[in-house]
Amino acid sequence: MTWTGRRALVTGASGFIGGHLAARLAALGAEVHTVGRRAGTDGDDAASTPADGVQRHQVDLRDPEATAELARTVRPDVLYHLASEVNGARDPEMVRVTLAGNLVAAVNVLDAARAHAVRTVMTGSIEEPRPGNGHAPPSSPYAMAKWAATGYAQLYHRLWELPVTVLRPSMVYGPAQPDTTKLIPYVTLCLLRGERPRLTKGTKLADWIYVDDVVDAYVRAGESDKAIGYTMDIATGVQTSAHEIVMKLFAIAAPEQTPEFGAAPDRPYDITQVGDLAPAAELLGWRPVTDLDDGLRRTVDWYGKVPA
Repeated sequence: MTWTGRRALVTGASGFIGGHLAARLAALGAEVHTVGRRAGTDGDDAASTPADGVQRHQVDLRDPEATAELARTVRPDVLYHLASEVNGARDPEMVRVTLAGNLVAAVNVLDAARAHAVRTVMTGSIEEPRPGNGHAPPSSPYAMAKWAATGYAQLYHRLWELPVTVLRPSMVYGPAQPDTTKLIPYVTLCLLRGERPRLTKGTKLADWIYVDDVVDAYVRAGESDKAIGYTMDIATGVQTSAHEIVMKLFAIAAPEQTPEFGAAPDRPYDITQVGDLAPAAELLGWRPVTDLDDGLRRTVDWYGKVPA
């Protein structure tokens, strides 16, 4: 299919994946609309700016009437919902914050999409209970809210035939990641500035995937009728420790230095995650193509070209 002339609505386009997705869709010829809570931005963090020429809307997705009006105004062919309150803190105060930002907003988006039978691609979380983590219970308010939102997406499909697909990205990395406290941008920027990063023991295992591969999956999900009604992991199926990631970054950006592990405490309650590639391969014809070493080199190169 061609995206030329098709209208795509992307929530969360100021975020990491959303910004890359909006730019890709615009490059493919789509008419791209993005949404943010505040005028002049596409979300709460404008560190990642989507491509020029996109049409921006100011809407608080926690407001059901405003969300419904957005769908009526834009009339998208495909709605990508990536807006989220991304915070994995185990703080009780995060319960209501993530409930509103990740569950209430998601239900409002689903209901607005249902009213117009809009093809919808939702964003779940690799931290939801699923086969890859032994159906372990959510380890944070964020993960709990995302799990509930996935359940509502399945409900809207089952009861009201909403054409929705849920993608659960694993640990995404790459250029222009707005949250520079995340491991890869944090370590990369420290090394490029000549600073020594403060590291944990690095024992956590995760499934690391390059952002361009994730965007490929989102584009395919917006095109595929075969994927409607399904929830699937978007990952590599390979576990890599934070220790190994750091060693690779040092080898690329500061080969003359040796990292010092253990200065920072490990985060409690983390669950080892690994994605299952089979559903996305079957339903989307998708597999990741970026080698970890290549993806890290591209990431370091990008940060090295950005003015400090």
